[in-house]
Amino acid sequence: MGMAKPRISVEYRDDATIIAFTDEKILEDTDIRALQESVVSVIAQAEGMNLILDFHNVKYLSSAVLGLLIRISKRIYERGGQLRLCNIHPKIYEVFRITRLTQVFDIYDSLESATQGFSKTV
Repeated sequence: MGMAKPRISVEYRDDATIIAFTDEKILEDTDIRALQESVVSVIAQAEGMNLILDFHNVKYLSSAVLGLLIRISKRIYERGGQLRLCNIHPKIYEVFRITRLTQVFDIYDSLESATQGFSKTV
């Protein structure tokens, strides 16, 4: 095989779960499917999860990733959680802007700002 699976790092904090994408490029369908599986398995662990997706390592992504993000966000909201994105590279942010996803997603400049003010799940 030799194909490295896309990797994520997961950090659990009191008020949020942070998933950082560790690959610089998220382009291949196989990568995106594997990513979806890993992210969804994290989401499945808790109801009402506050999830932050950290893109600081990502320099390139295919438009299929945008579909993945929309699916993740639906999954989170169905479970009563919240989703925030942060550290999106300017080039990638431009894609979000053009596709109007900046209106769909809660996007923050930094991880610090993204972690502020999550409502505790009661």
